[in-house]
Amino acid sequence: MPPEICPNCGAEVPLRARACPECGADEQTGWSEDEEFDYDEFVKEEFGPKDRIRPTGVSWIWWVTALILLAALAAWLLGS
Repeated sequence: MPPEICPNCGAEVPLRARACPECGADEQTGWSEDEEFDYDEFVKEEFGPKDRIRPTGVSWIWWVTALILLAALAAWLLGS
């Protein structure tokens, strides 16, 4: 029996469908009621441990670069 929602693309699957009408996934290629999808495990396998993820935010070098470019643009505009 197919799932109500396709685990592959998220489309609604009709009750007696043999495959997803949107992406074509079926029991052999995409859905299985035996397996539970573990998002945290997927992220860990794909991207490694959380401690390896770089912190968000703008590095100081980009702030310095932006200030230099703004100063150069201001000097060019005022010099014209």
